[in-house]
Amino acid sequence: MARSENLYELPKDLLVPQDDGACAHLAGSRLPPLTLRSTAGRSVALASLAGRAVVYIYPRTGRPDQESPPGWNEIPGARGCTPQSRAFRDHFEELRRAGATQVFRLSTQDTAYQREAEERLHLLFELLSDETLAFARALRLPTFDVDGMTLIKRLTLIAREGVIEKVFYPVFPPDRNAGDVLAWLAAARREGS
Repeated sequence: MARSENLYELPKDLLVPQDDGACAHLAGSRLPPLTLRSTAGRSVALASLAGRAVVYIYPRTGRPDQESPPGWNEIPGARGCTPQSRAFRDHFEELRRAGATQVFRLSTQDTAYQREAEERLHLLFELLSDETLAFARALRLPTFDVDGMTLIKRLTLIAREGVIEKVFYPVFPPDRNAGDVLAWLAAARREGS
């Protein structure tokens, strides 16, 4: 089936997500002691990572040969996973220089599905699968249901030594999130934190 939309660009008329307070409890929280499968074939325990990790969480990655779920563009904050990932890819080295010891992408899609996106988008970082929603439930992350799937709303966490120090939520537009994270990291570095 031919795809009728371009995954690589954001439509001009996307609905802007509103801050519903669903992430207000996260800053200062410790990441849960869970392991997540990575596209590198390993298990990653985010709570045990040294340094400052950036974890951007997104609902799902579309594929060029598949249609999006019905009404996808009408769900505030749902559309834009591919532009967001491309921006993190393009800013990856800058993020590392600004103090991100690790950058991860996380969704509820399984690792095999994520590997296709990693290869197609030429991503430079691992994708983590929260297929069972264990990580989302442990942190009480905001979710939504569409087309029989429970997906995590788009947000980005910056954690230092396993403790969340910054939360970006809601994230809009998604293709500017990497630049916002970079600006925050650079400011934290200047302040010596």
